[in-house]
Parts: sequence; structure tokens; C-alpha cells
Amino acid sequence: MNSKYLLLLLLCVTGLSVKAADPAAGKKLFQARCASCHNVNKKLTGPALAGVETRHSEEWIIRFVKASQSMVKAGDKEALAVYNANNQVAMPDHPDLSDDLIRDILAYVKEEAGKAPKDDAPFARPGQHQPNLMPLTIYNLPFMIAYIMLVIVMIILLIFLVNLKSYEKHIEEKKEP
Repeated sequence: MNSKYLLLLLLCVTGLSVKAADPAAGKKLFQARCASCHNVNKKLTGPALAGVETRHSEEWIIRFVKASQSMVKAGDKEALAVYNANNQVAMPDHPDLSDDLIRDILAYVKEEAGKAPKDDAPFARPGQHQPNLMPLTIYNLPFMIAYIMLVIVMIILLIFLVNLKSYEKHIEEKKEP
């Protein structure tokens, strides 16, 4: 009888502690707390996070997210390597994030890193976009005439001002006997 209660208690405790990470919740957290400095697949202010779970242990990542500067100051080799690799830009500490919330973010990062980039992007990729050069036509003629006239007026004005300044100096020299 006693072993039945022990088994029931054990099942309840293990059932409460096992929670699968939620990538959807992780996405919201990532966008709110991480996306200003991190991207999943490319380096921004902070490192790209794809594959972070293979570079560091989950426990280390959780400690680093909660108190990165404490780890750097304590001399943690991995934390110092990350800090130095990112131009010694300090990652803000997030002590308010629980371990489960950080696991949600890690699940989102892992899910996003596994997705292949789409080729049907709504924008042109560099190298695929043809330059939008348009040859001069008769429709550009009024603009070109106005531009040339403006340049001519500016040159005439400049010559006038130079001559005026020269004339002023000439008058001042005559006044000084």
C-alpha cells in the first residue's frame, strides 16, 4: 500500500516537471527580447544563434542569458570568448526569464535554424536584380535644358561676384593715399 502512494507521488512530481519547450512562445519572447541584437542565421550586434545548442550546453546558455556579465567578470572561458568575439559588446542580463522561457527561445531558434531560406522572396536578391537604367529620351529634354541653364546662371553669378569683389578692392586702394 505504501509503495502505491510512493508511485503515485513520483508520477505526479515527474508529470509536473516535464514540460516541452514551446517554439511559438519562444518566437514572441525572441522578437521582444532578443531580435534587436540577434538573428537566427546571421550575425548582428550579437552572434547568430543557429546551432547555439551545439556550441554550448543548455545549462550554460541559461546561466549566460540570466547573468552574462557576471560570468564574464568571473572569468568563464566560454563567456569571455563570446564577449570578445562580439567586439566586447555586453549582452544585457535577463534575470527575470525563467529556465522554461529560455528553453522556449532555444526551441524557437532551433526550429528557425532548421528552415531553409525560401526562393520565392517578394524582393530581388543581390545579383538577381537587373539595373534599372533608362536611356535619355526626348522627355528628358526640358529637365536637361533647365539644368544647363541653372549651371550657366550659377557661373555668371560667380563671375559677377568675383568682379564685384575685385572692384571693391580697387576702390579701397584708390582711397588710401
